[in-house]
Amino acid sequence: MANKLELTWYGKDTPIRVEPRLLIENAALSNCAASPDTENMLIHGDNLLALKALERKYAGQVKCAYLDPPYNTGSAFEQYDDNLEHSQWLNLMRPRLEILWRLLSEDGSIWISIDDDEQAYMKVLCDELFGRQHFIATVIWQKRTSPDMRAVVSDGHDYILLYVKDREIFKRTRNKLPLSAEQSQNYSNPDNDPRGPWTSADYTAQGYRPNQMYSITTPGGSVYAPPEGKCWKNIREVFEAQVADGRIWFGPEGKSMPRRKTFLSEHDGVIPWTWWTNKEVGHNQEAKKEVLALFGAANVFATPKPERLIRRIIHIASNPGDLVLDSFLGSGTTAAVAHKMGRRWIGVEMGEHAYTHCKVRLDKVIAGEDKGGVTKAENWNGGGGYRFFELAPSLINRDEFGEEIINPDYDANMLAAAVALHEGFAYQPDPSVFWKQSKANEASFLFVTTRHVKADWLASIHASMNEGEYLSIACRSYDKGLDKAYPNIDIRKIPQMLLERCEFGKSDYNLNIVHPPAYEDEEDT
Repeated sequence: MANKLELTWYGKDTPIRVEPRLLIENAALSNCAASPDTENMLIHGDNLLALKALERKYAGQVKCAYLDPPYNTGSAFEQYDDNLEHSQWLNLMRPRLEILWRLLSEDGSIWISIDDDEQAYMKVLCDELFGRQHFIATVIWQKRTSPDMRAVVSDGHDYILLYVKDREIFKRTRNKLPLSAEQSQNYSNPDNDPRGPWTSADYTAQGYRPNQMYSITTPGGSVYAPPEGKCWKNIREVFEAQVADGRIWFGPEGKSMPRRKTFLSEHDGVIPWTWWTNKEVGHNQEAKKEVLALFGAANVFATPKPERLIRRIIHIASNPGDLVLDSFLGSGTTAAVAHKMGRRWIGVEMGEHAYTHCKVRLDKVIAGEDKGGVTKAENWNGGGGYRFFELAPSLINRDEFGEEIINPDYDANMLAAAVALHEGFAYQPDPSVFWKQSKANEASFLFVTTRHVKADWLASIHASMNEGEYLSIACRSYDKGLDKAYPNIDIRKIPQMLLERCEFGKSDYNLNIVHPPAYEDEEDT
């Protein structure tokens, strides 16, 4: 579109072609003995490759996606060049965000933790990818309890950007927050109402409405009219019904201006707002204490988030049984909290943290050995399970002459499943018809073979096909002219048929960003 407002950067127009990979379960690392039907997934590998692998099955199913990507600080690269660094970060974030958006359900939301280094860039990038109409708010999380006296101006907060697939659906389905202990203390029961503690609110409203302009005589004999510029909250008939129901408070002597009673037992929660204090959702030091208790001082994760922060996000955005996804899992906080809250979850971590932190943490959660974080608040005692997955190697390798060849690590079944994934088919071998190996729909099939296809063999397949069925065959080679033999059979060679679709042989699309060394005590004063 002409004159479109957009963020531009070096390399933006260069397409990133991602190879779809299979996810291979590492049964030795899975923990599902007590929950053999678990759908929870812990994935080790580059998150762009993992998200691509998840896309076909899980598109439109993720209720809550949380991201805590590297914040792209000045120490992120050995050769720091501001323009190059920001461009590389944007190039690597964009394809991940694009897939995550496709994974979201219609009532789904995506929450992105970010700090001042990239908040503005991330906001504009998300506006462009998702559309500004899908932006809801920027949450301010107070991550410290006191200023860092070594800073020029100490950063006391981080941001959490919130985007939703559909604003109106999200508004109807998102959960309100429960009253805090401090808010609950505002409720009392001075008149011993059997409905329990209550608080009261002003019974006037701004403006002039003729049918809400009447005088009120209290039980103690006082008479009140609406103050200047105001009217009563409701018409007289509604007011009298509320009096009869004991919902109007006239003070201890029955002579005060009327106030409407709101009972704690009937309170449906508080509308979430954008200011999240560390008192409510935790801070950096709380998060470090949580991982210290889990992993010990020798294996502490550098930049965790407190469980209470993640709990609030998951509470607002989902319900028990919903699917939560974190593709920058880090020390496993999101998966651990989602597990304790009864959500299904998928977590992706490319580094050794998948083994040293994520798996260790989740095993403790399942065993009921994680006593910290939100365990007590969620009344968590253990249970559940997960499956551990690794990304399959690249399907295409190069031989000693530089020619593309099928990776010899792929057996026949892996090859068939991988090609189906590349071509957009579901790998579902038919038990009786061998060539109905994968299908796109009830009439369109894919068959993958490493054999040379001859004319008589192809003719026998064609003879067994029903009217209206269409077959694609991926093979090592075929007799000359067979690619034009039948209008309802498309036959092509692998790997040639795949090479134009994506970039093969890339083991990861890592951001290669490291956090700066954390101060030993971030709360120095």
